[in-house]
Amino acid sequence: MAPIDSPVTDLAAEDERRTLFQGKIVDVGLERVRLPTGRDVELEVIRHPGGAAAVAIDDRGRVCLLRQYRHVAGGWLWELPAGKIDLGEPPAVTAERELAEEAGLMAVSWDSLGRMHSSPGVFAEVIHLFLARGLSEVDLGHEADEVIEVHWLPLVDALARCTDGTITDAKTLIGLYRADALLRARVPEAAGPG
Repeated sequence: MAPIDSPVTDLAAEDERRTLFQGKIVDVGLERVRLPTGRDVELEVIRHPGGAAAVAIDDRGRVCLLRQYRHVAGGWLWELPAGKIDLGEPPAVTAERELAEEAGLMAVSWDSLGRMHSSPGVFAEVIHLFLARGLSEVDLGHEADEVIEVHWLPLVDALARCTDGTITDAKTLIGLYRADALLRARVPEAAGPG
């Protein structure tokens, strides 16, 4: 897994970009790039500042999942608390902020679960994933355009929902599987030598 702090590669000096649309969050453009093969091509690219997500697991082994209305997806999705990285904000701070705002939680223990590319064929978004433990409640801070329900499920049940197709959000699938793998790898550590 690449280090969490590895920067996403910017456009090379010889590459050109023509912006077609500049929104509040995304920048859509045509980029003329030279591929590693030496071939020049024009690509449609959506630039995004990136995001961070938290897999929050309580002391009973339950994971916090949001049931969130997503117009673009055509309805309700099961998701991890997550959000956009603000300008200059470290991804871990974004994850902490979003966990508080969307789920009403804070955590004392944070572990990196690496990063993921949401749709690298056209979308430059990189999402940083974190495992959050040692949870306590804080005030929710939902934004006006958010319709969110906070739910708690045993991690094993959440993973079953990943397997059966109930959970379809990519960051949530990857975050839950990586958190489970990390927690399973630590079980022998906690038990100590034979």
